[in-house]
Amino acid sequence: MAAITLQGVSKAYGEHAPVLRGIDLDIGENEFCVFLGPSGCGKSTLLRIVAGLEDATSGDIRIGGRLMNAVPPAQRGVAMVFQSYALFPHMTVEQNMGFGLKLAGLPADEVARKVEQAAKILQLDPLLKRKPAALSGGQRQRVAIGRAIVREPGVFLFDEPLSNLDAMLRGQTRVEIAKLHRRFAQASTVYVTHDQVEAMTLGDKIVLLRAGADAQRFGSIAQVGSPLALYHRPNSRFVAEFIGSPKMNFMSGSVCALSDSGVSVKLDNSHDIVVASVQPSSLALGQPVQLGIRPEHFERIGDPRQSVKRVDERASQVLHRDVTLVEHLGEHSYLHVEDADGNVMLAKQPGDANHPVGATVALEFNASTCHLFTADGRAVPRPQ
Repeated sequence: MAAITLQGVSKAYGEHAPVLRGIDLDIGENEFCVFLGPSGCGKSTLLRIVAGLEDATSGDIRIGGRLMNAVPPAQRGVAMVFQSYALFPHMTVEQNMGFGLKLAGLPADEVARKVEQAAKILQLDPLLKRKPAALSGGQRQRVAIGRAIVREPGVFLFDEPLSNLDAMLRGQTRVEIAKLHRRFAQASTVYVTHDQVEAMTLGDKIVLLRAGADAQRFGSIAQVGSPLALYHRPNSRFVAEFIGSPKMNFMSGSVCALSDSGVSVKLDNSHDIVVASVQPSSLALGQPVQLGIRPEHFERIGDPRQSVKRVDERASQVLHRDVTLVEHLGEHSYLHVEDADGNVMLAKQPGDANHPVGATVALEFNASTCHLFTADGRAVPRPQ
């Protein structure tokens, strides 16, 4: 087993501002950790630093407790699967999977045994004599994964391995990677993606990275935690907006009342007042804030004339908006709704619900699902 520890890791190219700044991170044994973030945040660079393919400008990298700063990639006990399949076109599947072992000087019979075992796991055994040109994209990616498996590493590193596949193959291969992680219980996995659906479905831990000026100001890591921790308790507007699909709706307003049970927010340019169940201790009356609610947290969408608030007036909230577009996706639909100033929100509803464009609807939601953010993007803590 191999835990990974990064201490004070930064990376800069020449005189340019650092791509990565102040990375302190622990990845446990047999943990599936996902590096997630927008383009340019340095997630692939961080993976390559762990692999030894790039040197950190500063900081320490330890794998299994051993300092790796000066250790070459081949001696780190890691195996990497790249975005491109990088298969030798003139070699068969069997030869591609066993090539690294052959270079390492393993006996031919041991190489054949390891390749056969990996091929069975990945359901590639009928394809061992084929060359890459005769394989589909998903099969080629499985060969690349098999080439990593035969090395029996302590750490698997995946650099956006599904980005070249179509939607159906991405879903299938994602499931296979999750099964592989459970099967190889002795290995840790680090996986890079810009797709938060992959991150949410695969990761035990998500490391969400910032890019640009925010990274220079606050550090590269925005938040570390389980997928549901980042979803339910984002520590900033950036995290709240990045995690969740479709992204969270935001409404500008100001604090108009404070109490032990929550914060009342008067929305800008309207008479709407919404209560958010958050801890009010860090807020002041009149303070500008951003109210956030996810599209899936609207509990009921109906005719305003028939909308009845629950007995608990503070828990149940209602907004009235005009429907401007409906996306029918089968199982569910998304309503695009606007307020009088043209501010757009998305609301999820059952697929058979019928709200015509131009209609005014009542959007009901619970105060406990509201998120509140200060003007600088910090999240106001929610009750535990």
